Amino acid sequence: MTSFPPRTPSDEVTEALRAAHGALARGDKSEARRQARLAAKLAPNMEEPWLYLAASADTQAEINPRSRPAKKAIRWMMRRLPAQERRAALREANLPDVQLFSLEVLSPRRLFSARVVLPALVLTVAIGVWFGGQPADALEPQTASGSVAKATLTSTPTPTPTITNTPTPTSTPTSTPTQTFTPTPTIVPTRRPNLSWTYSTDPSELANEGRWIDVDLSEQKVTAYEGASPVRSFIVSTGTSIHPTLTGQFRVYVKLAATDMAGPGYYLPDVPWTMYYYRGYALHGTYWHNNFGTPMSHGCINMTIPDAEWLYNFASVGTLVNVHP
Repeated sequence: MTSFPPRTPSDEVTEALRAAHGALARGDKSEARRQARLAAKLAPNMEEPWLYLAASADTQAEINPRSRPAKKAIRWMMRRLPAQERRAALREANLPDVQLFSLEVLSPRRLFSARVVLPALVLTVAIGVWFGGQPADALEPQTASGSVAKATLTSTPTPTPTITNTPTPTSTPTSTPTQTFTPTPTIVPTRRPNLSWTYSTDPSELANEGRWIDVDLSEQKVTAYEGASPVRSFIVSTGTSIHPTLTGQFRVYVKLAATDMAGPGYYLPDVPWTMYYYRGYALHGTYWHNNFGTPMSHGCINMTIPDAEWLYNFASVGTLVNVHP
């Protein structure tokens, strides 16, 4: 009888990753996510399981559009995909490839290709026609080699003006200013009139808020208030000393029943019962640890999933979040 060596965790991780890759190739994202999560559970410090999780994430899932770390992490993961898979993922997510801009587009082969040079020449001619009334040195278009192309004056037959006894004053042509396109900035929640970096430790001072949320960092506790009366308290995990939770008074600006979160070194799909109150800081449910009462997060307020759901239904957009030491 032939004996086989026992299977090791690394063998199971390898098989799960191969299965995730095959599922992605077939277009079966659900199976790919299941296999990638199995691999991530067996080897949480490996990059590959999290990359397959990102590649198989549902494109309809809500991702916080205001989180700069999330954007940076997604770009980082997408860059590591093969070019063909990356283009397919971008087409499926309806994202322009310019979001993954790299220095390879500046190669001489691309800069001097017909697709670049011909449109540049057409644009130069169009600009010359548009500003034809300006002096020859007013426009100095750059050539592909970087030198300045000076306009050359070419004699052109012009009609001879008719001389009249009385000179007729003519108006000096004035160039019409053209509207300069200014890109619309990305809307990022910043300080609102009701945002303050100060906080209160006296509930009676906030009684006129109606429903509001108090976050006590020293006690690792969240309390829901009606006026000055506490309704319910929860043990939570807030930011560590490296990634502290900001103190002050903020307001919930968006609620998401589930959303993906990403940052340096982590990718968390379908984070439940999320309420963002300042930039990327949020109260949300947590399924990846059970160490509540100890600072564990990157600045967010981690709650158990049942507690986060209760608070999600208690609060609304605009609810005050008072965070203090």
